[in-house]
Amino acid sequence: MLAGWGTLALGALGAGLAPGSPMGALAATVGLVGALTVLGGGFLRDRAARAAGLPRKASPVAFPLGTALLVGGAGALLYPCFLPIDEFGIIAARYTYLPLMAVAAIFSGIALSIDGLDRRAPSEGVFALEKPGGTILDKLRELNPKHFFWDTWKELDAEAARMREKRGAEGRRGYDWRPLAIFCSGAVFLSLMEYFGHAPTFRELVDHFDPIERVGPPDTIWGLIRVSHFRRLIEFAWWSGWRVLGFFLLPAFVIKVILRERIADHGLQTRGFIDHAWIYALFFAIVLVTVIAVSYDEHFQTYYPFYDDASRSWFDFWTWELLYAAQFFSLEFFFRGFWLKAAKPAMGSHAIYAMVVPYCMIHFGKPFLETLAAILAGVVLGTLALRTRSIWSGFLIHVSVAISMDVAALLQTTGLPERWWPAL
Repeated sequence: MLAGWGTLALGALGAGLAPGSPMGALAATVGLVGALTVLGGGFLRDRAARAAGLPRKASPVAFPLGTALLVGGAGALLYPCFLPIDEFGIIAARYTYLPLMAVAAIFSGIALSIDGLDRRAPSEGVFALEKPGGTILDKLRELNPKHFFWDTWKELDAEAARMREKRGAEGRRGYDWRPLAIFCSGAVFLSLMEYFGHAPTFRELVDHFDPIERVGPPDTIWGLIRVSHFRRLIEFAWWSGWRVLGFFLLPAFVIKVILRERIADHGLQTRGFIDHAWIYALFFAIVLVTVIAVSYDEHFQTYYPFYDDASRSWFDFWTWELLYAAQFFSLEFFFRGFWLKAAKPAMGSHAIYAMVVPYCMIHFGKPFLETLAAILAGVVLGTLALRTRSIWSGFLIHVSVAISMDVAALLQTTGLPERWWPAL
């Protein structure tokens, strides 16, 4: 652990002294190795504490430092999109490896945030059907459909019954209004995103604040956006930002202010993630084979990535993937964390099926088979989230598959980027 923090500090110092240079990029990569060492060391050192459901001794600065690195790295990728072309050229020439450094900061921030989230004990104990350890065959038997679905659903119903009994023993026998609060507020959030969170609304704002009939060079941020070489990427930032707001920030507000619960308890706990990582790896391996197979289809190649200039530079590629991943994280938190956690005491396993209906509906407009597949995916990921007490496996499966689909499509068409910054 000490070695990890030392490596992280050394990398941050080197990156700060030589920003954008090859030495700075190397230092940022060293810092990332340090952050991963802190994460891995924490999991190994406090394995016994996690198994016993006790708090672990993670550094209190891990989460705030991780958040700062994550926000700083994201800002370093997004900020150049809003610059005039001449200022962008200066940034690109002076800080050649800035995209690499920003990506290293983002991944370092994720690693430290995960370590910090594991510091406090979760509100729920280990799922009753969990069997730590065992051979590979024992683990594969856990994926038996009867055990993974039917037995899990029955145990979730039993857990919900025990929660209601505990609530009654504490003198709280009144109406459980939590499903009312989360499903109604969630419906409002979905409506806000649908009516205001798409590119046409953003284009209307640009036209309003920078009239189409303007003559002369742009003199406002809206004018710069209109003529920006990253106009499409900025529109995706608007789309992703609304998803972060509606799927994460507003639900987090409801959790803290209305439900008065810890946000981390709604699927963000990382305790036990290593024990369940094999499920993620197996599911991803299966899907990856399918992705490789369909990457030869012409329709697939023209559909992905959604951002057409993703192959123009690594800056374009990683900025797009950052926006894509942010909305995936927020989506998983909303459907598999916020809704399931709050609805489980009253609805048990049936909370999964209630969640699946709107989850399927947000796929309307996509290919029919993909929309139908979302029903199965919703049931599987919902069951997995309630069983592991975490959204992280579902998020990693989602984002890994999305990035692999983009990479596969690019390899079949234009190829991966060949330069750090676009030549504008």
